[in-house]
Amino acid sequence: MLIGQEITVMGGGIGGFTAALALAQRGAVVRVLEQADQIGEVGAGLQISPNGVRVLDALGLGAEARARATRSQGVWLRDGVSGHEVIDLDLARLRPDETYLMFHRADLLDLLMQAAVAAGVTVETGVRVDRVEATAGKPVIHINGRAPEQVGFLVGADGLHSVLRSELNGNPAPFFTGQVAWRALVPASGREEAEATIFMGPGRHMVTYPLRQGQVINLVAVEERADWAAEGWFHKDDPENLRRAFAGFCQDAQDVLSRVDQVHVWGLHRHPVAVEWHKGFCALLGDAAHPTLPFMAQGAVMALEDAWVLADSLAKQGLEDGPALYQARRRPRTARVIEAANKNARNYHYGNPLAKAVGHGVLRLANRFAPNTVLGRFDWIYQHDVTAD
Repeated sequence: MLIGQEITVMGGGIGGFTAALALAQRGAVVRVLEQADQIGEVGAGLQISPNGVRVLDALGLGAEARARATRSQGVWLRDGVSGHEVIDLDLARLRPDETYLMFHRADLLDLLMQAAVAAGVTVETGVRVDRVEATAGKPVIHINGRAPEQVGFLVGADGLHSVLRSELNGNPAPFFTGQVAWRALVPASGREEAEATIFMGPGRHMVTYPLRQGQVINLVAVEERADWAAEGWFHKDDPENLRRAFAGFCQDAQDVLSRVDQVHVWGLHRHPVAVEWHKGFCALLGDAAHPTLPFMAQGAVMALEDAWVLADSLAKQGLEDGPALYQARRRPRTARVIEAANKNARNYHYGNPLAKAVGHGVLRLANRFAPNTVLGRFDWIYQHDVTAD
């Protein structure tokens, strides 16, 4: 039902290009509008769990995705201060048939963009959409420096500050969680395992994992603090601030921190999941619909899932009825994933020594006797397959 239908996608990120590709593969005539002057080396690492890999496979990108990414062999949780192991989840042994990939964001984005262009998608960069008029009819976009333009169907994959989200839902104020996050890419030592390591400490934690076949290490560190911090990935910070925040952590953590020469910091804010994901011939996806905190590594994966389901719903029900089907299929799942992410932060940040001893003790026992039960808690996320719905 999409053959020849003209669809405009706002946002040249992971969700935007995945949607563009999935729609083009179903016969739509698709263009992507991106406000940056070029699609390039922006961002840092992404973990793509099996539910996201299934979307890449269904798009025909599975083999190249595996070639460009590093396959994760496990998740290693450690006491950040002592360095002692809490639990080592050996994914290669416990989930041998499931694929967990670790990407530099630019590599995944390039893969998706190249596939979209090969499928006939046109890409316009340096295009800023200032406003959208969404009515029961066709939407009108107001591009900076151009006359208003009516489009056949509009996908809002324009991120946290989406102009389409504002049009459909107003501007409910987010609230600061009392946490800030740093991100950095650092040179690898060459000794790192192909796994994600989580150093857990009182009021803070740090995650590291290798990218680009072990050439660099992605670092994300989170600290609880009272001082408000602005959102956005692009606020540069002094690496010494990061090192001071984690000065009490073990030597392995210090070895990584010592190699940080550029770092960005941002405040973590909670936004409500959008109530309205569609109106007329418009629909939201990814962070535009459901901004996600980085405590389950599901932000990019939910965008991949959204994009597939949107294209599938529009193909099955058409541009008029498809958006309602899409929201019905996606909103309950994304809301549940976001709630799981919100709760997961406190599992890393035990400040009370007794609570830490109990929490870490339970994980150590599970690691020894029933490691599958730890992974099984989130089977509803990782084993889900939107391409088979």
